[in-house]
Amino acid sequence: MIEDAIKAFKDGKIVLIFDNDNRERETDMIIAAEHMTTEHMTTIRNDAGGLVCVPLSAEVSDKLGIPFMTDIMDAATEEYPVLGELSPNDIPYDEKSAFSITVNHRKTFTGITDSDRACTIKELALLCKNEEFDKFGKNFRAPGHVTLLRATEGHVLKRQGHTEMSIALAEMAGTTPVAVCCEMMDDETGGSMTTDKVAKYAEEKGLIFLSGDEVIKAYHEFKENQK
Repeated sequence: MIEDAIKAFKDGKIVLIFDNDNRERETDMIIAAEHMTTEHMTTIRNDAGGLVCVPLSAEVSDKLGIPFMTDIMDAATEEYPVLGELSPNDIPYDEKSAFSITVNHRKTFTGITDSDRACTIKELALLCKNEEFDKFGKNFRAPGHVTLLRATEGHVLKRQGHTEMSIALAEMAGTTPVAVCCEMMDDETGGSMTTDKVAKYAEEKGLIFLSGDEVIKAYHEFKENQK
């Protein structure tokens, strides 16, 4: 299954990953950002419905110069004390939020349409792929409608969120370490989509559905094989 998931990710197809019962208990649609299209964005918006985010590896984040949002809040707390009170220090399933800044590509209009968000996502991936990090501020504006996430250094070896699983999948697939993830929501319950419903959706759409544990195990083996 993991081999199929890696191939699908490398080929620009959507992969579905459930983290686990002891974390968010959510399934995300995940795709390599360099393959993002308007059609993918429409599918993600309609069939997932959560927050569309772009995980980036720690290395890429450093080269772009983007911090964690919590670091921005800490730096601005003296002038805006309420930011200190808003600190996300009570997340029940994690120690730290992966959220960074939000951006739009400068050639987008409002930034929120499927075509605009697909453009922002793909252009950011291509900028990183081509290592044109110095053009980030020139080509993008903030705030915007695409939420960037900073993966923890070492990703799934240190933190087991969808952010890190996306980057682990990208590394194993040999793609640019920039991905797209979005939680799958349930119209009937108002919560996240249950795994049985996700499995049915995956079967109907011909998509790979796997657990985060499979990704983490495969990545550990991948790193061992590199030694």
